[in-house]
Amino acid sequence: MTTSPAKPAPAKRALRGADVDRLVTGEGVLIEVPPTSVASLVIAAIIDYVVIFGVYIGSILALSRVASSMSAAQSAVVTIVLTVSAFLVVPVGIEVWSRGRSLGKLVMKLRVVRDDGGPISFRHAFVRGLIAIVEIWTLNGIPAVICAMISTRAKRIGDLAAGTYVVREETAMKLAPAPWMPPALIPWATGADMAALPDGLAMQIRQYLLRTGSLSPAAHEQIGRDMLGRVLPLVAPPPPREAPVDAVLAAVLGERRRRDRERLQREAALRNRLLS
Repeated sequence: MTTSPAKPAPAKRALRGADVDRLVTGEGVLIEVPPTSVASLVIAAIIDYVVIFGVYIGSILALSRVASSMSAAQSAVVTIVLTVSAFLVVPVGIEVWSRGRSLGKLVMKLRVVRDDGGPISFRHAFVRGLIAIVEIWTLNGIPAVICAMISTRAKRIGDLAAGTYVVREETAMKLAPAPWMPPALIPWATGADMAALPDGLAMQIRQYLLRTGSLSPAAHEQIGRDMLGRVLPLVAPPPPREAPVDAVLAAVLGERRRRDRERLQREAALRNRLLS
């Protein structure tokens, strides 16, 4: 007898794919970091292509002038070194030194970042540069453009392998509005004992509260009850029996945010006293 695969939980199923181009802070705050456009990537790549290829051709021409004093083996070795340096070492070194930028990206005000929005390391730059030899330099960037056009974050193949994508530096980062704190539940929330929420639960609650208008009544009720059931064991005493589900979830997030803010203020004040 065959069994059907288990279905994902209602909350995860309904929220699947939501906010795929956003970062999430430790407090479950969504930060929008949209990727750049394919057109900007192409222009930046063309600038890099012209500059690097121009320097490479100039180096080869300069080598040809002194090649008469070198043996064939020496000329071959120098040519290989120049080729590897121009198409791999220099681009990777520039990206590592500039923390994700090249000349073309500097002109277009772009930067390569990790999937989580952090700065890239040598490993990320090396993987991108190594794959760029094939997808950009060997195949004239055609696979890179096609991949960027079908990717949700305009990623080329090197970005998919390295876990990176390109953002526009001038794009303002936007915080999604925090769920409101229900005034009627403030006395309960401020006096309740609240344990730390499990990883991902705060994010799911926040997404749910921000998307209630786009959910059907049945899905709204089912997801809300599911999340409330995961939150109640972490809160004591329980909320008033007549309190709406959405209000309880919003109160938990609001109080959690208030307590985190006060904790950070106390820590900052303590550091100032110790360092003054």
